Formats: sequence, C-alpha cells, structure tokens
Amino acid sequence: MANPVQDLTFYQASIPVFIRALNNLSALLHKATAFAAEQGIDESALVNARLAPDMFSLARQVQSASDAAKSCAARLSGGEIPSFPDTETTFAQLQERIAKTIAYLNGLPREPFAHAGTRPIVMNMRGTARTFSGYDYLFRLALPNLFFHVTTAYDILRNQGLAIGKSDYLGSFEE
Repeated sequence: MANPVQDLTFYQASIPVFIRALNNLSALLHKATAFAAEQGIDESALVNARLAPDMFSLARQVQSASDAAKSCAARLSGGEIPSFPDTETTFAQLQERIAKTIAYLNGLPREPFAHAGTRPIVMNMRGTARTFSGYDYLFRLALPNLFFHVTTAYDILRNQGLAIGKSDYLGSFEE
C-alpha cells in the first residue's frame, strides 16, 4: 500500500489547498454580503475596511490571496502567471475574481508539477532578486502568504461585526 505522506506531490500540496482556502474565503464573502444587506450597511464600507490604516483593505486581501494562489501554481508548474487587474470594488466582483482563480487552478494538469520541488523559483522581492527551490517557495513563502491574506480578510470581516468563527474559516470537512 502506498504511503500518502511519502507519495505526496507538489500538486497535492498546493492546488487542493489553494482551492479550499479560496472556497472558504468565498463563503466568508457570501456571509458578508448577507450581513451588509441585513444590517443596511453599504457594502463598500466592508469592501474597503481594513484592520489598521497601513494595512490593505478587504478587497486587496482577497486580490492578494488570489495572486498568491495563481502565482505559486504558475511558478511551480513552470507556466506563465495569469494577470488579473486589481479593479474589484464589490462583493460580486471579488467573488468573480475568486471563481476565475479557482478555474485557473482547476485547469492545471498535474504533470508539470513533477519536478516542482527542485525547480528554481526566482522572484523580485523589494528590489532584490531571490532564488528559492520550489520546496522552499511553497512551504516557506507561498502557503504562509496565502493564509496571511485569507486570515486577514477573515479578521477584517470579524472586526466589522460579522458573526463568523473558526469553523467558517476552516470550512467544511465533507468532500
């Protein structure tokens, strides 16, 4: 019998994780849409909310989560990073952004991820070129970055009064 830990692929460690996080983020935005309607809150107040003046808004957190997922997937698979303009200003547009990102992720074949762990990933970080192995890039940068932005989006919504909890962040465990 195959050992699932030893046989874990970079595709399995990235794509399903990204899709799950984005689906959970989408569910949070659905709850935020309903909350805004129920409370008579202009949705732009929520979309533009931030935890601190020097932090990104909710919209930018969603865009950043999308960017983190699609950029990592493209880099690990050796493909081109799809470019999405950061123009979303409504919950509906943010939902479209998430759906477009998930569609991209779902369309990626598994084969290009075969050598992702050793593939060199070169990134410009604050004006300095940094090279990572695919392994280090996924586990030390991309996954933490994705979860930072999803968590911050959750925190913004919670801070704005949305009644959400840990189970909303984690999502369903049913397949």
